[in-house]
Amino acid sequence: MRVRDALGTVFTDEEFVDLFPADGQPAQSPGRLALLAVLQYAEGLSDRQAADAIRGRLDWKYALALELEDPGFNFSVLSEFRDRVIDGSAEERILELLLERLWQARLLRAGGRARTDSTHVLSAARTLNRLELVVEAMRATLNALAVAASSWLAPLISDEWCERYDQRADSYRLPKGEQAREQYTMEVGRDGYALLEAVHRADAPGWLRGVEAVQVLRLCWIQQYCRDHAGIRLREQKDLPPGGTGWPTRTTPTPATGSSGVAAGPATRCT
Repeated sequence: MRVRDALGTVFTDEEFVDLFPADGQPAQSPGRLALLAVLQYAEGLSDRQAADAIRGRLDWKYALALELEDPGFNFSVLSEFRDRVIDGSAEERILELLLERLWQARLLRAGGRARTDSTHVLSAARTLNRLELVVEAMRATLNALAVAASSWLAPLISDEWCERYDQRADSYRLPKGEQAREQYTMEVGRDGYALLEAVHRADAPGWLRGVEAVQVLRLCWIQQYCRDHAGIRLREQKDLPPGGTGWPTRTTPTPATGSSGVAAGPATRCT
């Protein structure tokens, strides 16, 4: 609310008009989406959480100049806007415009230290969305297996898993801070690999591998994680595979990769 009172309209649609086509379906206000990206970063929210905040929080509606009854929009609009900003090489524009507004309002002094930039803002939101994705993929798979094979699954479930996957990822705040989120992401990654390997063990019912949620988890882990001799890591943006990558094209395992699509043992290449 103080942002709106002190700065008024921070970004205007005209400042982002070059990122949108002249024809086609109407888009959400790009000026509002730019401010939303800043608020989203400031509070450490994923796209789903930010979309929920727009619908349910009066302070966000006030800051974004929305009517009280405004229903908001689908969370996918936020990622689409970030893609337009990146594709249009306009990452620094948000920061420059915000600094200009702060300077005009006498809230910024010359020679001050810049604490972040627009690239960091966009990257933080994307990282949160990826974390939310892997948590929900793991949670959905556990729920599906609990129905399909509860007696098989029960010995695998630990107290940590119950705590980690008891609630939806967007129903609570994900860990704060880069280090805490990285550690949490690695914990989820190890859990997913452990579950996939259990499903593909020789003593596991063969039909478990055909459960749709298991196939989705396998695909998600191929796309989001990398495991080699150094351990597990989240793929960097530059080595993310295309969205359709990962569906199986063969049923026989290769020496380096088990039929689960994840490394069955020590590997020397990313799997």
